[in-house]
Amino acid sequence: MQRTLALCLALCAGAAAAQPPDPGNAYIENRQLALLAEVEDSALRPYTSDGCSGGLSAGWNWLAQHDARYAALFGNRPPWEACCVIHDWAYWDGDSTDGYARRLAADSELHRCVVASGEHQAEDIGRHLHLPPAAVSRSFAVAADLMFVAVRVGGAPCTPLPWRWGYGRPACAPLMPERKP
Repeated sequence: MQRTLALCLALCAGAAAAQPPDPGNAYIENRQLALLAEVEDSALRPYTSDGCSGGLSAGWNWLAQHDARYAALFGNRPPWEACCVIHDWAYWDGDSTDGYARRLAADSELHRCVVASGEHQAEDIGRHLHLPPAAVSRSFAVAADLMFVAVRVGGAPCTPLPWRWGYGRPACAPLMPERKP
């Protein structure tokens, strides 16, 4: 099992290496955000957070509820969940002023925070799992890479996803032109 996990982590690390953002997306996202800012009902809804989006926190909690050993080792929340909650603050507001750059900065900070969280917890987790701390740190770095790719792909302002940039603001659907068959 450990060997399979190590192989998966090694393959995922190569596949998830952070690529430079496409500068063409900046124009599109900033235009979408400008349209959102013009909507009369653009007041922010109350802040909410699901922890780590995309089912990551929910899945972690499910595992903890169904495996006492897992819960004893890791608890019922991801060890980097505080990073996700901080990230959610930026996404909730989804500031439209230079929003593309702000979203990229928030996503980069999420990545940095998850990596730092792994470095901070590497000794303790490594001791429990009988792994060298460097292996734990690498695992967190892989998770950070995957999370960065996920938020860059799924966090654009006008997606129908509940974790989109500006999720505290009205949805973009009324702003998008209708498609004709």
